[in-house]
Amino acid sequence: MKKYLDNDFNLTEYVHVADELSIWSAPFGLKLLNSIDYKPNILAIDIGFGTGFPLTELAMRLGESSTVYGIDPWKEAIAHVKRKIDFYRIKNIKIIEGVAESIPLDNNSIDLIVSNNGINNVSDMDKVISECSRIIKPNGQFVLTMNMDKSMIEFYEQFELVLSELKLNKEIELMHQHIYQKRRPLDEINSLLQKHGFKIKNLKQDRFNYKFTDGTAMMNHYFIRLAFMDSWIRIVPKDKLEQVFDRIEMQLNNKSMIDGGLKLSIPFILINANKE
Repeated sequence: MKKYLDNDFNLTEYVHVADELSIWSAPFGLKLLNSIDYKPNILAIDIGFGTGFPLTELAMRLGESSTVYGIDPWKEAIAHVKRKIDFYRIKNIKIIEGVAESIPLDNNSIDLIVSNNGINNVSDMDKVISECSRIIKPNGQFVLTMNMDKSMIEFYEQFELVLSELKLNKEIELMHQHIYQKRRPLDEINSLLQKHGFKIKNLKQDRFNYKFTDGTAMMNHYFIRLAFMDSWIRIVPKDKLEQVFDRIEMQLNNKSMIDGGLKLSIPFILINANKE
């Protein structure tokens, strides 16, 4: 079996090697930090802080007159972030182990909500944005980033082509459902924000390229295997698994030879909104 089809990562061990700001998160995160209205004496929350970004950075930039909550269900990452907080001697962070569909904070209590590529990974985006609307103060700031539905389109085009060649039509539909569940269309996100009383002050669209030598390098990259491969595997029937991914890998390698490398485009948005 190919290495990239076996992805039993130990999440307890992963947090010990995770970067302060991963290469994947950096393009989103740096723009998020630059869009925040920094001021003293505020209450903020980071939704889906993962291994600690932007939670710890935001707490240090706001200073000790402010308090920053972080909510995430990932137990191993929470333990890692607590060690990081102790090492950095940060005093103004409060950790909540939980999900963003149910935030244990009072109505109209939060001045600032941030989420760096986190809200697109929740189970119920409508409920999460409803919760954000409930806890944020009038005129409070909500800054979020997320990658969009055309992310890695170069891979998904080859994925769909292989599924079509093998007459796996049901699996093509499953692939499109997977993309929709993880990366909602921009107009739907805008509608949800407006539905729950947010006015978009600024919306920036950007993109970066995830570049590799070829498909083999891409599919064996640890982050591809950690964050994406299992969801791709679940789309494919078990008895077709190696056949499908062998073909995808071969086609990406052929494309890389023609193009001089493999480029996966990652379009993303930054939304800066206020509660009306």
